[in-house]
Amino acid sequence: MADPSTVMEGLATAGLGTEPAVPLPNTDAARSRLRWNVPLVVGLAIVILSTFLAFAAPWLSAHDPLEIADASLSAPSSLYLLGTDQLGRDVLARILYATRTSLSVACLSAALAFVSGTLIGLVAGYASGLVDAFMMRLLDILQAFPALLLAIALVAALGPNLPNLVLTMGVLFTPRFARVARASTLSVRERDYVVAAIGLGVSPIRIMFRHVLPNIAAPLIIEASLTATLAILTEASLSFLGLGVQPPEPTWGGMIAQSTAVMSIAPWLAISPGLAVVFVVVGFNLVGDGLRDAMDPRS
Repeated sequence: MADPSTVMEGLATAGLGTEPAVPLPNTDAARSRLRWNVPLVVGLAIVILSTFLAFAAPWLSAHDPLEIADASLSAPSSLYLLGTDQLGRDVLARILYATRTSLSVACLSAALAFVSGTLIGLVAGYASGLVDAFMMRLLDILQAFPALLLAIALVAALGPNLPNLVLTMGVLFTPRFARVARASTLSVRERDYVVAAIGLGVSPIRIMFRHVLPNIAAPLIIEASLTATLAILTEASLSFLGLGVQPPEPTWGGMIAQSTAVMSIAPWLAISPGLAVVFVVVGFNLVGDGLRDAMDPRS
């Protein structure tokens, strides 16, 4: 890192004594790539469509997802487009309502991990030394456990409901953001404008949030879209094991689990929610890949 006193001498010579302006990343090339980024456009279309279907479910579905009818295990037909389950409940309605649950868990848990991980990584990378070592060792301990096993343990201890799912996955994914934020902060804190701000006596908090954070946002945004994918898969896995949102509320993993007993005679019960998981996961993956292509300076 450059010597702050040297930078201050240069500023004094130039007649400058105010806090340096923050040079934000050049976004012209990124905007150009965004306009012709097919994976990003397709991914956003899938995510937006999924979100629309989730929140418009009451108006799009002709049946209540919890309504028990006499037509149990009915094959797909004009009345029930994706058939019915063992209790006669409409599979299409249940998939639409389950989409709402999965997207809510994914977005909320990714947002929680984004905030907590960014703060931890920002402080660790800027402070360095013992603070950095202590925080990173805590994250190492957290990541030493298999992710799904840790999620099962936390949900089993806290209880299987929506808030606890969000909290569990927020904790689970925090190290991902913390490591990205720390690595980016270690690079940005060596820049001349940060050194100049330090020499001018600007407070560390102001430096971190005004000078460092805007310049490390791009990789964190990319990580958020990819983390949402993992959150959807984790929520489906926990629901399959009976540790997600509890019945009778529909979830994709829960629907697949309930279909295992009748897979040979009613395969649509597993195929439909399985395809829904794949559809949304592919959408978020395409968004992440597209954002990486547009925002990563190495691309």
